[in-house]
Amino acid sequence: MERRRDGQEPFYRTPGPGPGPKTSAEIVQEARQSLRTLRTQRPFTPLDEHRQLFGEGSSRPRDGRPSSVFSLHARNFEAPDSRPGSGTRLSPLDHKPRLPAAVAAVLGGGALEEAVALPKPPAEQTDGRKGPGASRARLLRAGSSSRLPPVSPPHNTDVRRPESSDSPPGRGVSVDERLTAGAPPVVHAAAAARETDQAPSSRPHTHRPSTHRGEISRPNRSEQHTGAATCGTRPDKEVGGDGDGSGTGSDVTEESFWNSVVSPILQKFEALASAGSPSEEVVRRLCDECSGLHGALRERGMLGRRLRKRATLLRSLYRLIDLGSDQLNLLLAKLILALEVSGNNLLNICKLIFKISRSANNDALFHNNSIIDSLLNVLRSVDMSVCGEALLYCVATLKFLSGNSALRRLLLEKDCVAVLGQLTHRLTHAPSERDSTAGPTHTTAGHILVQLTAALRNMADLSESRPSFVSNGVLTELTAVLEHHYGDPDVCTNVARIFSKLSSYNECCLALAEIPQCCRIFIDLLGKHSKKQDLVVRLLFTLGNVAARSPEAQVQIYEERGALPTLLRLLRGYQQPGAAPSGHPPPGPPGPSSRPPLGVAEREDVLVKLVRVLANVSVHPTAGTALAANQECVGLLLNVLERGSVELSEELMVNAAATINNLSFYPGESSVIRKRHAHLSHLLLKLLLSSSMAAVLEATRVFGNLSQISDVRLFIMEHKVHQFVVTLLDSKSSDVCYSACGVLINLSSEPHNRHTLRQEGVIHKLAECLRDFGPCDWQLAGLVCQTLWNCTEDGMEDGTTELLHTLSIYLDEEEALSYSATDDAAMRELHQACWELEFRPVAQRLCRRIQGQEAAEPIR
Repeated sequence: MERRRDGQEPFYRTPGPGPGPKTSAEIVQEARQSLRTLRTQRPFTPLDEHRQLFGEGSSRPRDGRPSSVFSLHARNFEAPDSRPGSGTRLSPLDHKPRLPAAVAAVLGGGALEEAVALPKPPAEQTDGRKGPGASRARLLRAGSSSRLPPVSPPHNTDVRRPESSDSPPGRGVSVDERLTAGAPPVVHAAAAARETDQAPSSRPHTHRPSTHRGEISRPNRSEQHTGAATCGTRPDKEVGGDGDGSGTGSDVTEESFWNSVVSPILQKFEALASAGSPSEEVVRRLCDECSGLHGALRERGMLGRRLRKRATLLRSLYRLIDLGSDQLNLLLAKLILALEVSGNNLLNICKLIFKISRSANNDALFHNNSIIDSLLNVLRSVDMSVCGEALLYCVATLKFLSGNSALRRLLLEKDCVAVLGQLTHRLTHAPSERDSTAGPTHTTAGHILVQLTAALRNMADLSESRPSFVSNGVLTELTAVLEHHYGDPDVCTNVARIFSKLSSYNECCLALAEIPQCCRIFIDLLGKHSKKQDLVVRLLFTLGNVAARSPEAQVQIYEERGALPTLLRLLRGYQQPGAAPSGHPPPGPPGPSSRPPLGVAEREDVLVKLVRVLANVSVHPTAGTALAANQECVGLLLNVLERGSVELSEELMVNAAATINNLSFYPGESSVIRKRHAHLSHLLLKLLLSSSMAAVLEATRVFGNLSQISDVRLFIMEHKVHQFVVTLLDSKSSDVCYSACGVLINLSSEPHNRHTLRQEGVIHKLAECLRDFGPCDWQLAGLVCQTLWNCTEDGMEDGTTELLHTLSIYLDEEEALSYSATDDAAMRELHQACWELEFRPVAQRLCRRIQGQEAAEPIR
């Protein structure tokens, strides 16, 4: 189809001193060569209409994953201030601790020993009780011994933090600060007892010692560290300072604010909530009061942990949850999150929001509420090792909301993609997760990543989100997710869906191609999850897109260790009816034996994407030459053409023919395509006789390359294929005419074929093709003139006048270029370059030939 690349210039080219820079026309010609990349449809991703944490096709066992359905009431929330103490007291220390010299100097105590003698824990005393009561007593003692007790100053002692302290505002006085101030600590065992998940009614009714107004009940650092081990057992820190310890001035101001603003609203809450089942009017009034309370606290700077009576406020808010209004609960959740709850309370609030988001009817509530900002703030600030389950339900909520197109745009405006990308980095590079790559990561981080990648999958549907994925490095983070969690099919499938969507765009494809380990990870996953069709088809689609846009990726895919054997193993396996390809079984449940045999459509979808990868990779000369010489590769492609049917599998047959066309472009002696040209010619004949114009076009292109072989030219003439090719000149498609001319220019190089072609009226059809397509496609016009040059080698018998008239018009530069007038300056320049380089030289020589002024050898 193309000119012979034997170093000889075409007859109409003027020899020059050497090759110069490529012109626009030459670039266009290269793009139109037989070597072409293929496009295909992106695999369809259905939306999760049921809004569950994990879909029906999840690989996770049902008994080992968090639930999507649960009940939630006010009693599930913890309010330590409202519960009685345990009554357990600690034994006094039997020695006096020694202070460091620096502390002693501040206290003025003289020179003390620098070493601090650590106190020994008292021996455990038993009270002789047996049974459950004794076990509970031991449990309470064990829970209290791991925490430092709060300290309370003696009466009439004003405890203040020095102004030079670096502690943040609102923090209670620590034990060290207490000692520095010179006030002895007072132990309160009730405040040190650890809270549990039990409701107040189920705890023993022991009296809790009263505390002084300035008592410090905020846990110290060791308490915080101990409580951070598990989210479910960490008690909420309900009391905080107002920025300057327990100063009386701020207390009076806060007390006044509480009595004048907060307390009346809480009384309204109590009155409205006690009226039984709330009406719409009651719910509306409660929502207004809740919004007003939130605004008042924000204006006075009393959000977070600054409010001293924060626990009382939270108890009132928790009770309103039992009213069951989704609209009210969202407002309550936003306020409670603004009060910076932690532990089980944070988990329950995230569960509450998740439960509301499960209904698509509530999407409008999220659109009219700034709760999304609160959720994103949770993702930014909460540590997965402390409250991983809370993060899970928070991200799952965003997954549900991002399924709504309007909320999806709102999330994009709030920079949701960047926030999820940052969380992905934290989860992927967590020390506890780096050792989990040996198998399925059905851990909390793995569960979170399933929700997170599903949310990003929804966000990728927005074309406006592409810059966020590229600029924030989200594609790189998702590639790392595939590498660290390759044993989790759910996570890998979601990431593959994201890549399949984004790789349809040029900038995302180039960004993926620049990730060094991208192709390697894709090839590894194809080998490990070869039987998971939905994952394989998306990975192949992405690889095909990357190879179509990046020459570097074409080489990288071909040179990647094990890449070609993996691709050919998939190609062989998915051609087998009712079976998936053999290879490495994917680790983790469910096992490969539990999957039903793939249907015809599923297998064909994989083959379409797989053959496309081979076609796009073969565009690179190194990879193309090697693939053309690979016996197994060519054999499998011929099997596709031999077993398939254009009527039933049009896209697969067209892709296979296009791949063979690319491989037939390389005429090396080792080419298996050239060696098996006889068998291939019969298979192409089947495509030519089909009703699919796409299949006809690809078969014609392959014949354009193979017709350089004399045996193939003989096959074409003996099987009357030339008649079909001449008929293609009547097509209204310039690409079809271009391919037909490629075959005819090779056939007309032999004298006995020229006579047969002229009997079919090839000269008249070529003249019509020149007249119809010349002004809009000067490259095709030039190829038509080359074909006419060969066909008129023995002289012209008819149509001379009409052809000369057409050539004289098109050789007039001003008139010829006026046909392709356009407002785009670049397009005008391109048309002019094509006319000057591709059409005018050969058209001028053809005119002189027709007029009997010049003769030359035919071209091929």
